[in-house]
Amino acid sequence: MRPLTEAETRAVFEKLGRYIGENIQLLVDRPDGTYCFRLHRDRVYYVSEKLLKGAASIPRDSLVALGTCFGKFTKTQKFRLSVTALDFLAPYAKGFGVAAKSTQDCRKVDPMAIVVFHQADVGEYVRSEDTLT
Repeated sequence: MRPLTEAETRAVFEKLGRYIGENIQLLVDRPDGTYCFRLHRDRVYYVSEKLLKGAASIPRDSLVALGTCFGKFTKTQKFRLSVTALDFLAPYAKGFGVAAKSTQDCRKVDPMAIVVFHQADVGEYVRSEDTLT
């Protein structure tokens, strides 16, 4: 488990910024302690610094997961949020999806038209539960 590089941090924070805006700072500096993002096997984990210090003695090969998986980097180095991050993003989120059409257009569109681009859902969690560790 290692800290994110500058490019990785930028990709994660840009994605989080789309949904929670300036509230990213509230994820890191919480009243119950300081939290950070760490990368392990292309997955980004949200971990308290207390837990991170305790896990420092565990070898990387033996470590399966630590903290909450916020998402993963694809092979093209794009960051995808995971549904497991929703519990932490929900209190600060403006909405979890990207609008494909404006509000005015949504009122007049065909019932089968795409209005919001999918980001994550509970079904995705159930379908990929084996690989979310």
